Amino acid sequence: MRVGICGLGDRMGYLANVFPKVIPDFNLVAYADPSPTGFRRMSQDQIRKMRSYADLQPMLDKENLDLLMIGSPNLFHCDQLCTALANGQKIFCEKPIVTTEDETFRLLDELRKHGTDQVMVGLVLRYAPLYQDLVELAQGDKLGSIISIEASEHIPPVHGAFFFRDWRRKTSMSGGFMLEKCCHDLDLYAGLVQARPRRVASFGGRSFFDEQNKSLDGEHVYNRWPATWNRTESSFSGDTDIVDHQVALIEYCNGVRLCFHTNVHTPDAFRRFCVIGSKGMAEGDFVRGFLKVHNAISRECILDSSYKNEGMSMHYGAEEKMANDLSEHLYKGTPLPVSVLDALEAGLTAIKIDQSRERGQVLDLTELWQRFDDTVGL
Repeated sequence: MRVGICGLGDRMGYLANVFPKVIPDFNLVAYADPSPTGFRRMSQDQIRKMRSYADLQPMLDKENLDLLMIGSPNLFHCDQLCTALANGQKIFCEKPIVTTEDETFRLLDELRKHGTDQVMVGLVLRYAPLYQDLVELAQGDKLGSIISIEASEHIPPVHGAFFFRDWRRKTSMSGGFMLEKCCHDLDLYAGLVQARPRRVASFGGRSFFDEQNKSLDGEHVYNRWPATWNRTESSFSGDTDIVDHQVALIEYCNGVRLCFHTNVHTPDAFRRFCVIGSKGMAEGDFVRGFLKVHNAISRECILDSSYKNEGMSMHYGAEEKMANDLSEHLYKGTPLPVSVLDALEAGLTAIKIDQSRERGQVLDLTELWQRFDDTVGL
């Protein structure tokens, strides 16, 4: 399998190590990136074998690729996806795959022409063993009808500071924090309840990573992670428009309600959930690695599982599973647990949550989903 990378950043450099260990004949032959930063994750042998290009189109013109992997900054994804689709290319794209509502519908137009099966997405948490066990519990009726969900993604200061020095600090480049970081979580819970959001509301702001705390610049925790492209030197420069904390409320089309909270300055980080159903309750944490289920009537704990983040994975054991499923899909046509349409729906949800925060309004998404279905031809 001849593979090319567009946007060879840290994430793609990491996946370049994981995928060859799982996918047969995975052979990196080229990359398109004027300033690659992901080499530190790769072997010297891999780097030597790759031909370099400054832009995507010249690489597509000269290389006969079986798979293109897109890992560039978010603002470039839509153009690169449309270019690759027009070239008949099979694609794996990191999340989020677009950054705006307009880009969503532009990509939907292209997918209608070229087929949604041409694009695979890096919503890696769908592959996490803990999440897959949660879905199996729900499908096995251990929870009954899901009533409501409380969920959070709380991020440690070292990671949060990185967002405010990196290109992700600008909504014009990242699409905003909710889209860039929390589209994983929005996708997970939409996948669990099997419904789209009907209404959203949100509040949030930036209360820590701002110029008021610039005296903390000397603390190593706020400078430890290296930022590269379009960086600023201080996490407290004020050169940003993203939030450092946010709450969101979602009412799904089937009546399930979700309360979600994120904060990027959490010393003891966690990524947890509590799913409450008519027959039982499931609570778990991806970071702390547990899943517990209690029966609603007896209150008995009917499941108490623990999970270890072992092997190569950066996301709770999900990367190896994602690579394996991608291999089965590419070689055997086996369906994947998450699609490009799922990714676009999660992205639109994040975009509308931010619009609700900015406008101070509850937003009804009914007409949005009708337009979505009409555009893609569903």
